[in-house]
Amino acid sequence: MIGDDPALRAAYGLCRRRTREQDPAEYALIELVPAALRPACWALWAAANALDDLGDDRTAPAAERAARVEEWITALHRELPTGTSPDPIRRALVDTAARWRLDLSELHGAMVQVRDDTDGRHFADWAAWRTWGRDNLLPWFGQVRTLFDRVGVPVALRLDTREIYEEFLDGVRLTDILTDLSADLAQGDLLLPEEALRPHPGAADDLAQRRWSPAVAALVTELTGQARRWVSQDGLSRGMHPGPATVLHTMAALLRAQLDAIGSAGPALLRRPPRPTLGTRARILVPARARAALAWSLTPLTVPPARPAGHGSPPPADRTARTRTFRPPPPHPDGHRPPDIPPDRLPAHVAVIMDGNGRWAEQRGLPRHEGHRAGATAVREVVHGALEIGLRHLTLYTFSTENWHRDPEEVDAILDLVRREVVDDPFRDLDVRLRWHGRTGRLPPDLSDLLDLRERGTRTRTGLTLTMCIDYGGRDELTRTAAALARRARAGHLDPDLIGEEDFARHLPRPDMPDVDLLWRTGDEQRISNFLPWHTAYAELHFTPDLWPDTDRRHLWQAITTYTRRQRRHGTVPAGA
Repeated sequence: MIGDDPALRAAYGLCRRRTREQDPAEYALIELVPAALRPACWALWAAANALDDLGDDRTAPAAERAARVEEWITALHRELPTGTSPDPIRRALVDTAARWRLDLSELHGAMVQVRDDTDGRHFADWAAWRTWGRDNLLPWFGQVRTLFDRVGVPVALRLDTREIYEEFLDGVRLTDILTDLSADLAQGDLLLPEEALRPHPGAADDLAQRRWSPAVAALVTELTGQARRWVSQDGLSRGMHPGPATVLHTMAALLRAQLDAIGSAGPALLRRPPRPTLGTRARILVPARARAALAWSLTPLTVPPARPAGHGSPPPADRTARTRTFRPPPPHPDGHRPPDIPPDRLPAHVAVIMDGNGRWAEQRGLPRHEGHRAGATAVREVVHGALEIGLRHLTLYTFSTENWHRDPEEVDAILDLVRREVVDDPFRDLDVRLRWHGRTGRLPPDLSDLLDLRERGTRTRTGLTLTMCIDYGGRDELTRTAAALARRARAGHLDPDLIGEEDFARHLPRPDMPDVDLLWRTGDEQRISNFLPWHTAYAELHFTPDLWPDTDRRHLWQAITTYTRRQRRHGTVPAGA
């Protein structure tokens, strides 16, 4: 599985030993994945741990620790094209990236965060804490998901489980912080938000003095309960292959056992990390190993061969977010340039109802699917215009929940066109982050997997965020959000009488999607057609008679120019009115 290169085998062996010795629970989880994937998992874990060790080494001042982390990251980027490294952990990681075609640029932000954390971290509230934790954990977990993709067992998360997945990782992070509380306090760190400490007066001072008190006990009880709720999410593995599902379920069980140990540690929690008993771990792991072995024995896997000794590899296409240079969008065919609008006057988010594809084709005596093909060209043109003018968010109504009622041949043609566009990836050299929004259960599995893969592959890009709404309906989105709130209220996680707009927004399938500033519809119709009702509550509306295939970037620029002339009031009265 690793090959005959003695140095490479030794590198993976070191990663395995470090994983087993420093995190037995993580090592046990890796034992549940197929044997072919284990060396790659050891390499990923050891690399993350090596960076953390460099950042946490308090024998050196903060500036020196930051420099060491930066040097490690720079060396990795330099070594990726060669396929090898003199450092054994990086050697295993570089080999893993080459063999399994991993895009390690997705880890760049998480690695840089370790460097920045050497100056200390402070969190005013849970929102800031979650952002920090997710930015650190999600990229590493994403690499493991890609490994499963590579062996032919995609772990494509349904959009309605993304929030559950991210809250699960919040629980992982909080459990780790509580476990390592004694070590962090010894270094003067307290990685908890002020919002969590505020209801327990005196707890922060007691923790700083490493003094157990009623306030600290109450805080620990509250936080272990919060972490337990996060790691006990229902539906996380819904629709997932039984192999990865077993890994997730076992991870959740081990985390709950760890939280039990934290909850019963008492004052000892401030002196040493608590651990579950060997018997407790065995009761979880023994049946899990049997389930995992059965699941993988029934699953044919695609495993790439080991690379020959000394074999280098080309760098991934997006080797680092820092060094990747994106080309500018192609100019308008007639040389038109965008209007000069100050960035603070631009709408942050433009949503478009692309109407008129079918009518465009019928007017020309063509099949309706030819209109959709022409509409795809208009999409590229408008995206180029969005990049030129500096737009941050563009959301396109690609396929609605109601579109399933159309002729099956037209539906197939639309989905085939979406599939081809995703595969062709016309924006691969542009600074475009692709996302998609809608239901997943009714889409062809290969299409939803492609969309998910493209989204993960572009998530480190910082230019235009392009969201494609596919099998999307506004009422469906609101209904699913209400159902998610009801489930959490029934489970005791929310008080129904205290649910407000912010709670509702957090439970939307895309809670980080900003409100729409400008809603533009082509095709001479003047309705919003069940599109983003929550996000368009205060949007400016812009309707144009042109059919979508006749649209180009100039129409987008005109819509934005019109937007800048409007006075947005949001229900208030302008001064002097």
